Amino acid sequence: MPSLGIVIDPFPSAVIAFSLNVGGYAAEAIRGAILAVPRGQWEAASTIGMGYTLTLRRVVLPQALRVAVPPLSNTFISLVKDTSLASSIMVTELLRRAQEIAAPSYAFLALYSLAALIYWLICSVLSILQQALERRLSRYVTL
Repeated sequence: MPSLGIVIDPFPSAVIAFSLNVGGYAAEAIRGAILAVPRGQWEAASTIGMGYTLTLRRVVLPQALRVAVPPLSNTFISLVKDTSLASSIMVTELLRRAQEIAAPSYAFLALYSLAALIYWLICSVLSILQQALERRLSRYVTL
């Protein structure tokens, strides 16, 4: 892109790259979740006089949300872990700060271990929140 005269700062380019990557996965997860709702739900809503928008909002999306939460949450957790890749284009984030601090002191193992622990804690908290949300959305589901 610089050869074409387009120069973007590292942070906006990281945001654009992560947004495009996650946007594709999220769109596919939502599409799959909507397609997972049985066709009979659409037909039942149509039978009682609901329009397309009302059917989506009141019938289909609540059911699709329950199906979409696990892949969307996993995509979000992967995004958190993938932010360490932004250090390759000189965006200062957790791993980059660990590298900068470790360079003069040669304490790479300790600082990289600390960075890994922080990533692990963040991902563990997000996993716990994901499980709680899944449990809440599955309250009224009978198998």
